[in-house]
Amino acid sequence: MNTGNTAFMMICTALVFFMTPGLAFFYGGLVRRKNVCNTMMACVAIMGLSVLLWTMFGYSLSFGGNHAGIIGDFRWAFLNDVGWEAGPYVDTIPHLVFAAFQMMFAMITPALITGAVVGRMRFKALFAFIALWSFLVYYPMAHMVWGEGGFLAAIGSVDFAGGNVVHISSGVSALVLATYLGRRKGYEKTSYRIHNIPFVVLGASLLWFGWFGFNAGSALAADGLAAHAFMTSAISSAAALVSWMLIDVIKDGKPTLVGASTGLVVGLVAITPGAGFVPIWSSYIIGALVSPICYFTMNFIKHKLKIDDALDAFGCHGIGGVWGGIATGLFAKTSINSVARWDGLVFGNVHLFVAQVLSIIITAAVAVVGTLICIGIIRIFTPLRVDQKEEALGLDISQHGENAYPSFNGFD
Repeated sequence: MNTGNTAFMMICTALVFFMTPGLAFFYGGLVRRKNVCNTMMACVAIMGLSVLLWTMFGYSLSFGGNHAGIIGDFRWAFLNDVGWEAGPYVDTIPHLVFAAFQMMFAMITPALITGAVVGRMRFKALFAFIALWSFLVYYPMAHMVWGEGGFLAAIGSVDFAGGNVVHISSGVSALVLATYLGRRKGYEKTSYRIHNIPFVVLGASLLWFGWFGFNAGSALAADGLAAHAFMTSAISSAAALVSWMLIDVIKDGKPTLVGASTGLVVGLVAITPGAGFVPIWSSYIIGALVSPICYFTMNFIKHKLKIDDALDAFGCHGIGGVWGGIATGLFAKTSINSVARWDGLVFGNVHLFVAQVLSIIITAAVAVVGTLICIGIIRIFTPLRVDQKEEALGLDISQHGENAYPSFNGFD
């Protein structure tokens, strides 16, 4: 046991916790006034739900035992036998600290999905969906990538802090759910204006703040690898921020605050799977390229495919995560982190690159199938989408009976 590592990991756990409230502000600022409470409430409700599910069953299913490399068992249900002593995954920190750190990943991941469905999904249906999705998608994915005997780890793929587990799984699920729900009323005729840009910046800043714990903490020790992941995260995010500003200038003649905030987030998404595997110099490339990749994918989804991914959950997290996983297969070095069995494609070895692509395909398949099963079960008990009157009124009033701006009497 190491008190320095323990203190470091507890601080990182607290930092990652701030990401979900940060996401609530980020998403809340992007929507219309009549849906801001509902949008933020989705994240807040998940904060409570995810902690309960994780401590009761999620941690054990993700990290306790192994069945076919896909799921664990119930040996640590309700945190039974998870105590102050070191656990099987890290021998320098208490088992409880490791479980708490991983709990924050289980919190932020389903919250990312909510950005795709704002303004049209019933709250009770969303709440039930997140509960089912955690069991059918998140816990198996966490086990396959990080758990003992996990299938994706066994084939040689690597994911330092959640490219597959967090971003691709949530992004693909968000796309499937948004497609099923259909577009918001007046999608092609109405201008969906961002109602609070300072909220967006506050949320993005909290996400960046928490992401240092997210990525650096995934080293699971206060050591050089943590410092390496910290720096690659900072550089990738900064490069993506500037890259998005450049796109805004080229396309519209002016840089935007919302664009810069979005850029810094997608830069963090892209570096997440490789933060502790790729050389520092490659993080400039990963960050600089993710902004145009995500920007043009978002435009294709919205304008060509006509899919209403309201806040670009798939465009940012799904596509950003895919690029990050591929980039890890390109640039990873075993000399940086021996968990990677092979160097990346840039260094002349194809094995890791193939494993990364395969892991991305499997992750997407699990997310699609799991999401469709969740939809099929929930629709038996309740409609997933609000009716036209509730949508027109706004989900703040129709779903929660409250108004974020009760003194505002103008138009949205």
